[in-house]
Amino acid sequence: DAPVKIVAIVGAGSVSPIKSTPWYDVMLHTAKKLKWIDEAFEMVVFTDTCHQADDPEMKQHLHHSITSADIILIVAVTDEQSAKWIQLSSRNVKNVVSFDSSPSLSNKLGGSVVRSSGFLRFVEPESDKVIQSVNQAWNRHSSYDIRFCLLVIINAYIKPVQSLQNLRAKGFSTLNCMVKNCGQQILDCLLDPNCRKALQCLNKCSPVDQVCNYRCIASYENRKLEEFSLCVLTKHNCLELDAEIPTVPLVDPMTEFRSQALDHDTAEDLFVGWLGSLDWSWRVVAGENPAYDQFPCQYQLFYRGKARGSFWYEPVFRVKTLDNDELVWRRRKYRVKRGGTPGTFRFSVLDNGVVSQELWTIVDVGDDLSWGLFHYHGAARVAGQSYTGAVLVSPTGSYPEEEKERRRVRAALEKCGVVEWELFDVDNCCCDHPPLGLPEGSRFHRKIT
Repeated sequence: DAPVKIVAIVGAGSVSPIKSTPWYDVMLHTAKKLKWIDEAFEMVVFTDTCHQADDPEMKQHLHHSITSADIILIVAVTDEQSAKWIQLSSRNVKNVVSFDSSPSLSNKLGGSVVRSSGFLRFVEPESDKVIQSVNQAWNRHSSYDIRFCLLVIINAYIKPVQSLQNLRAKGFSTLNCMVKNCGQQILDCLLDPNCRKALQCLNKCSPVDQVCNYRCIASYENRKLEEFSLCVLTKHNCLELDAEIPTVPLVDPMTEFRSQALDHDTAEDLFVGWLGSLDWSWRVVAGENPAYDQFPCQYQLFYRGKARGSFWYEPVFRVKTLDNDELVWRRRKYRVKRGGTPGTFRFSVLDNGVVSQELWTIVDVGDDLSWGLFHYHGAARVAGQSYTGAVLVSPTGSYPEEEKERRRVRAALEKCGVVEWELFDVDNCCCDHPPLGLPEGSRFHRKIT
């Protein structure tokens, strides 16, 4: 495939709202992670002062990059001289988007100028949808959402992005499938206030915006919504969607614990963690994925079931509802199977009527169980969603205090291609009375004491 060339120009010395990380560092990391999605995505990063550099090679590189760019992303460029230079240099580039920058910079999509200050309105309805998706994602201020913004623009104006080729409906065949097979479930959902709110909320989201979609689901989940999704998506796949579990990044599991080779029993014990001494295995300190890891008060329960060889994972977390900011508890139940290598596992869950399959890896765990880092790849196939993430856990929900352990955490994150500023710190305040508890006959550790 022909490469998609992206140029990011950031204000020299500018600082992002993502844990005050320099914008230059954020964009360099974005360039690296875009390669995980498609090797044909090529992104280079410059500061707005590079055009004034004394280095002729730097100037030539900058000029060539801009003139051959498919997209120019401008961030925090407020210097008017730089803005004029960028405007002049990018006049032949079809896609130019700027954020938190000089108002003299014009935005363009598909060669047409966006006709408003900021990045909000456009003359064509389809472009309005793109702008809405980009605006909404950018304002969430996360590494994941910056990549999502670029993917939406690439998909709309340059070439199809495989992970975004999922539309909410496929025309008459979708409607026919829904009415023929799920008429009662549709009616029941529309007559139920919470289920109806969930559908209205989802309808406002871009169908490919996982963060927006899952917040709607978690906020309004109820039995009628589960029955609707189970029929329309899982049983009949009326939207004709599909998604594969991502293969990148490839994250290797830890191979030793307390100087002993890791085996399957010990790996399961590491998941079980503090359960038995405490009412939970782990509490989530921070997570990478904004769709699934940003909820407050996240408790993890890993345990062996009553049946021989069975193993279960139940996360318990709080959700702030979208309509009235009420805090409610949610709980899921995953079946867990051992992977081929100790420290790797296959998870499956029925989440609000949709089956998700996930591959988990134990990246590292402190010898004293003071912390752990778990990485996951997953897909909800019939919802057309694939995802990755990483969660840092501890018994208390707090970061490890010793610098030695913090260095080890950073090394484990690096194995996942994650840097600390990407993580969402979980709000572990106001977590009274979580609905924990386990099924009768549950079993805990085998080898670790």
